[in-house]
Amino acid sequence: MKATETRSFRVRKIHATAVVHPSAVIGPNVTIGPYCVIGEGVVIGDCTKLGSHVVIDGPTTIGRNCSFSSGAMIGVEPQDLKYNGEKTPLIIGDNNVFREFVTVSRGTAGGRGETRIGNDNYIMSYGHIAHDCILGSNVTITGGAALAGHCIVDDYAIIGGLAGVHQFVKIGKMAMIGGMAKVARDVPPYMLVDGNPAHVIGVNIVGMRRHGTPQEVREAMKRAYRILYESGLTLAKAIGKIESELSGSTEMEVFVEFLKGTTRGIIGGRLP
Repeated sequence: MKATETRSFRVRKIHATAVVHPSAVIGPNVTIGPYCVIGEGVVIGDCTKLGSHVVIDGPTTIGRNCSFSSGAMIGVEPQDLKYNGEKTPLIIGDNNVFREFVTVSRGTAGGRGETRIGNDNYIMSYGHIAHDCILGSNVTITGGAALAGHCIVDDYAIIGGLAGVHQFVKIGKMAMIGGMAKVARDVPPYMLVDGNPAHVIGVNIVGMRRHGTPQEVREAMKRAYRILYESGLTLAKAIGKIESELSGSTEMEVFVEFLKGTTRGIIGGRLP
């Protein structure tokens, strides 16, 4: 072992009861708690901390400064009947928090081939991220919420407790989904969603304000909501009207591009 490797090893804290595969790459200042199991093909970045009884299977790559609480199951085999043992990866960025008993599956050969999670996300207890999902950054998944396979969640979205998101659904930037919602279609950016079945109930004004969105942009998003959900126009005509009357901000560009790119169709408006 090289001298530099020896110095790095000395600052790691690996509990005597932990089982670490010889091929695993453990960065400096990593803490691995009691009874953890680190599998083949796992890479753990600097300063990441694992509580007790955390399981990480590979191939999984984890960035810097992540935190995994007791019982988290990370990089486990996809819960997909078509999965046949392929070495599909899970890739996790920096500064993510995974609380107690969170489960995250790797990708599938028949899907995207990987599950990918960005930076600065907070996944609360018992949250589930299924195979082939993509999470952006600064996403919050509240306790017990579950993403089915192939979902995409854009930056700053919030998913409430015990909410269920159908496979292949895309959740737009800074959207907020209420607790116990059943989400079966795409959720446009900046929208508030609630109910079972879920429906859009308005604009996430509080979230936009907290992130410094100017008032004129917030007001424009309210108008876009009314055009999309209260005008009676088809989706294509609503998009055209929004583009002709409300273009000019980055937020509106994100909103319109999302609407144009939906494949499952967008979630409906407020119920009568």
